[in-house]
Amino acid sequence: MKIAGKFPSVRLRRVRNSKWMRELISENNLSVKDLILPIFIRDGKAKVESIKSMPGVNRYTVDKLDLIMKKVIKYKIPMVALFPYTPKNKKDELGSEALNKNNLICKSIKLIKKRYSKIGIMCDVALDPYTSHGHDGVLDEKGINNDETIKILVKQALLQAQMGCDVIAPSDMMDGRIGIIRKALDKNNFQNISILSYSAKYASSFYGPFRDAVGSKGNLKNDKKTYQMDFRNSNEAYREIGLDIKEGADIVMVKPGLPYLDIIRNIKQNFKIPVFAYQVSGEYSLIKFGIKYNLINDDAILESLIAFKRAGASAIVTYFALDIAERLKKI
Repeated sequence: MKIAGKFPSVRLRRVRNSKWMRELISENNLSVKDLILPIFIRDGKAKVESIKSMPGVNRYTVDKLDLIMKKVIKYKIPMVALFPYTPKNKKDELGSEALNKNNLICKSIKLIKKRYSKIGIMCDVALDPYTSHGHDGVLDEKGINNDETIKILVKQALLQAQMGCDVIAPSDMMDGRIGIIRKALDKNNFQNISILSYSAKYASSFYGPFRDAVGSKGNLKNDKKTYQMDFRNSNEAYREIGLDIKEGADIVMVKPGLPYLDIIRNIKQNFKIPVFAYQVSGEYSLIKFGIKYNLINDDAILESLIAFKRAGASAIVTYFALDIAERLKKI
């Protein structure tokens, strides 16, 4: 990039001198239309349970979802993402509860669609909240069995679509699952259901609080590095993205978010496809605890979210959705 002009005829501070001028020339902005709110659901009745590792985030029983959904409506957040906290007695090696038409996700989809039909619903397709070992797929003597896992994931995706889910979001990182799920959805007259693929999902240290939130942390045996991506790699991410697009992904996800802004930028520039970013639990909690202990101020929330937009993210899955929506409403 060639820069024209020089000091003193060029003084870039002139366009920073007033707030109204800074607003006029801002290159990136955030609105509630950019936000997706994750919601954790637990079993039981009449319970709202705080998650200690994620200050300000709760688990809701299905009958208490109105408490948070009314806020979603109030702030006009376009979509929610649903995640279950599955009781231990409903977990097994195959993640069978994922296929139960009366599981927490299915009940929640039906309630939200009945009472809040204008809100989009995104559902994870993965087995880790349901398996006794905490992995995203079926284990055999060699590790995660890719192809056997896909057979279950396809059934899970179809069940979610039947319940009314709008966006199917495979987060499992199995090879080939996008194409097979797309074919199954189309065959069953779900051609209009979108697929949001977690295409660039890294084996990250930032997932700890989430695993606590869905109850898989204590169950996880070994790590997920044989299927989630190596954080040292970028070309691998672009290969994953390219394959998922060919298989039928409508939108792709980068997860985690802030450590991978370069991946978001390059996907947006080279693939010309909607890119969502997931500001994951570890990112959220680091900022929240930093604010709590006065290490940073709460302007860091907006700064972190604008970073995603600057990198090229079309939307952001963030636990800050309600907080920032309230702030944006006051601006």
